[in-house]
Amino acid sequence: MTKEEILTLLEERKYKELREALTNHMHPIDLAILLEEFDQKHMVIIFRLLPKDDAAETFTNLNSDMREHLINALTDSELEEVMEEMYVDDTVDVLEELPANVVDRLLMATDVEKRAQINQLLQYPEDSAGSIMNIDYIAFRKEMTVSEAILKIRQVGLNRETIYTCYVTEKRELIGTVDLKDLLTSGESRTIEEVMDTNVMYATTTDDKEEVAQTIHKYGMMALPIVDHENRMVGLVTVDDAMQVMEDETTEDISIMAGLSPNEESYFGTSVWQHVKNRLPWLIFLMLSATVTQMIMGHYEMALAVMPQLAGFIPMLMGTGGNCGSQSSTLVIRGLAVGEIKFNDLFRVIFKEIRVALIISGILSVINGLRILLMKQGDPLISLTIGLTMACTIVIAKVVGCSLPLIAKKVGLDPAIMATPLISTLVDISTVTVYFSIVSVVFSL
Repeated sequence: MTKEEILTLLEERKYKELREALTNHMHPIDLAILLEEFDQKHMVIIFRLLPKDDAAETFTNLNSDMREHLINALTDSELEEVMEEMYVDDTVDVLEELPANVVDRLLMATDVEKRAQINQLLQYPEDSAGSIMNIDYIAFRKEMTVSEAILKIRQVGLNRETIYTCYVTEKRELIGTVDLKDLLTSGESRTIEEVMDTNVMYATTTDDKEEVAQTIHKYGMMALPIVDHENRMVGLVTVDDAMQVMEDETTEDISIMAGLSPNEESYFGTSVWQHVKNRLPWLIFLMLSATVTQMIMGHYEMALAVMPQLAGFIPMLMGTGGNCGSQSSTLVIRGLAVGEIKFNDLFRVIFKEIRVALIISGILSVINGLRILLMKQGDPLISLTIGLTMACTIVIAKVVGCSLPLIAKKVGLDPAIMATPLISTLVDISTVTVYFSIVSVVFSL
């Protein structure tokens, strides 16, 4: 449905037709996106028309400002219905984005048992698997029969986020897993112990959530069980949560690589002043760091006075070096993100990038040397000087670009910090230093 169609039904007060249309023709996620285009009054009316389960999923996918407005507009009983339908992990995600006074009201709308579960998840570190896990899962005893297991799924499955993989526990200790497919294709009299898989892959509550997401992605899992340090199962991370983690981490890395402070809000949902705050610190740092380049050029002021044409090649050399460094850093950061590259591969990566740099620098130096001669921008000696500088610059840029993200990862920093802006600055300094050093030697300045 379009915004105009919904508004028409609202104006004509055809609420029953609108409720049926929203239920039958709108996915809750699509509706959450569409609701951003409505004013607050219409948004509340539409939300109240939704069935409880659709309302809960729509609420989960709204942005924090819209959620806060809805919470203030809904009655306690309406809030209680929404909270009752939401999974615990989604509830925790919502609470982490809201002000304290709004969180208090939401918690008051939940029952005692669910409130205790929420408080438990909120105690885990923000970047841990425990903070994103769902504690609603289906567990079997190994002596149960297949028919008993299927009956249990029918009884409790509606209240679980996933039923495709079930877990076998003994005194809460995780001892195996059973896929729904195996249950449905096995004889009803067989025991769970006979059909379960004892080769269980799991994570602990304190494991990094990004590593958990990578594990789910790597092995194509629907969910990964989460255990405490006594191997007792406490929850699971589902594939949709893993996808959200990977999206958030990718967004954060892209922001840092572009010299921005990470921001969880949407572009239009972020105020102008917040955009300024996100961008200004890096710009100030990069501007001040460029002072080093200026100081180096100032040191060679006499050389520029004798041969002013040398200054015209500096932007080209710095730009080429910065681009080469950015290429290497992007590939390494991507390799780190997907687990393809590790710190132990540092020297292998450097060796490979040096070989790549030598080939690239040779080709670019020849092309640029011919360009200088054909366009009569200098003699063969200047062409040689620029070629040597470019070769050295590209090698340095490739080595810096590939090694800094790996070193950052090793010392516990985000590799994206060592991305385009910072590497470009370091390469600029190196380029100017190498350039004037070669010029001084070649022309005896």
